[in-house]
Amino acid sequence: MMMVGSSNQEVTQIQTKPNEATLKAMDQVKTGDKLGEQNLHRKIIEKGIPSDCMPGILNDREPLPPHPLSGMVNKQGQQVRLTFKLEADQIWISTKERTTKVAIGNIRKVVNEPIVGHEEYHVVGLQTGTTEASIYWFYWVPCQYVDAIREVFASFN
Repeated sequence: MMMVGSSNQEVTQIQTKPNEATLKAMDQVKTGDKLGEQNLHRKIIEKGIPSDCMPGILNDREPLPPHPLSGMVNKQGQQVRLTFKLEADQIWISTKERTTKVAIGNIRKVVNEPIVGHEEYHVVGLQTGTTEASIYWFYWVPCQYVDAIREVFASFN
């Protein structure tokens, strides 16, 4: 706790240095780094485009299709399908093992970036909490749907 009227010397004495875990986390996710250059993302991207990936169309913008977006992978490298249930204000994130239903209003932030060398696809992150660990990552999202995905979540926040 700082009191009004503290001297500069008193302020510098109470400043704490970040612990080793914080420094390590900051190294892994540096601001300004491209997503594809970070270890977490590079490993998935280097595996290449999934065989059943929906085609990406560069410089096009389309509304969300009436069927699920499929052929993408999550950060574990599992096939994933996104179903937008707008009538229920939910997005369903489905893998072969399970389906996670997330309220659209719970998405705090949407992050996306084109995949270098495959600009017709994006890496998209949906953040549900306040930390980087709360982001659902999706790879090989066709770029023509990225703006529509962002608009869905922007309308609720």
